Amino acid sequence: MRWSSEKNLELTDTEAERYRRQMMLHGFTPEHQQRLKGSTALIAGIGGLGGTAAVYLAVAGIGKMVLVHSGKLTLSNMNRQILMKHDWIGKSRTIQAKKTIEEINPDVEIEIYDERISEDKIERFLDGVRIVLSARPNFHERRVLNNACVNKDIPMIEAAMNDMEGYLFNVIPGATPCLNCIYPDDNPEWEELGFPVIGAVSGALGCLMSIEAIKLLTGYGRPLLSRMLVFNIMNMEFSKLNINRDPGCKVCGNR
Repeated sequence: MRWSSEKNLELTDTEAERYRRQMMLHGFTPEHQQRLKGSTALIAGIGGLGGTAAVYLAVAGIGKMVLVHSGKLTLSNMNRQILMKHDWIGKSRTIQAKKTIEEINPDVEIEIYDERISEDKIERFLDGVRIVLSARPNFHERRVLNNACVNKDIPMIEAAMNDMEGYLFNVIPGATPCLNCIYPDDNPEWEELGFPVIGAVSGALGCLMSIEAIKLLTGYGRPLLSRMLVFNIMNMEFSKLNINRDPGCKVCGNR
């Protein structure tokens, strides 16, 4: 993965101190930190899953995030959406998310869109993006993201949860299965606002998404490749499943 030469990627004294503890990790160098600083991530959905991922990418020192989420904050969002505040109910979630992240780390550039993911808008959302985190609550928007990322050679982290269960895998165009390889058909039982959630479950998965994003953006560590992490937190059961590309996949089969 290539990093921008247009930005000054040298760490300031403030950044060096802010990220000092993670640069104490064995093998995690200032160059890895500079790669994060030079990266832009699209967070498609800033609810319990994507919102948590956005927080941890921000505190890790990513340079820019594009946050896409439509709609106003409701009281029922408040059990899981940690970027939000009670006095913001009834207002745009993307505006509050930007404010919260800027309060946490003012060095992160935030671009927001109070819109849904759609075929006619996806090109604009992906401009300059190096990685996508797919956290929308419906298959249509996830498929739009998947198709666009495959076509533009942009890595995507696909994750979803329901009840106490969840899954996560990485889509690396041309190298790993895409979303359509694994789920060629939509799940008719997956209603956008019809599944139960404990905030800590979506938060745990959001943290894992941010870790995979950091690994893919910096080259540090070993990300999931052609493997899916699945878990049931009710029983604290975690597994990794092998997943394979479908040669006949209508999205990525010709790559």
